Amino acid sequence: MSGAKNPRIVVGVDGSEPSKEALRWAARQAALVGTDLDAVVAWAYPEMYWGWAPGEGVAPLREQAATTLAKRVEEVLGSASAVEARQRVLRAEPATALLESSAGADLLVVGNRGHGAFFGALLGSVSYRCVHHATCPVVVVHGHRE
Repeated sequence: MSGAKNPRIVVGVDGSEPSKEALRWAARQAALVGTDLDAVVAWAYPEMYWGWAPGEGVAPLREQAATTLAKRVEEVLGSASAVEARQRVLRAEPATALLESSAGADLLVVGNRGHGAFFGALLGSVSYRCVHHATCPVVVVHGHRE
């Protein structure tokens, strides 16, 4: 890794199979090179909320994202993991959250497709944006093919 004072790997987790594979890969890499691991989930208002602040609706969106992240970290890494993942819940569009979180990181790891596959086809995928705009190396992990 880059030899930075606190080397770290950032991984995007949205609960999808490819993001679970990305978390698994990132944890193995972090253990191998002895670096910190930041597991990041992002949440934002659904498009229908644009221009309208839902007020009470904010807490459930954040809580749902935090719960998804905690469950996936426990499911993938368990309690016997060689590395601990710091869990970060960010209010932002996913690619923006990952790009900002990975500033100064040694590596950004993402799954090839997340839960937003339909919208990704229309607006551009998170992994595509990360590969083209990250300031650190990016690894794109594919989920299991069946």
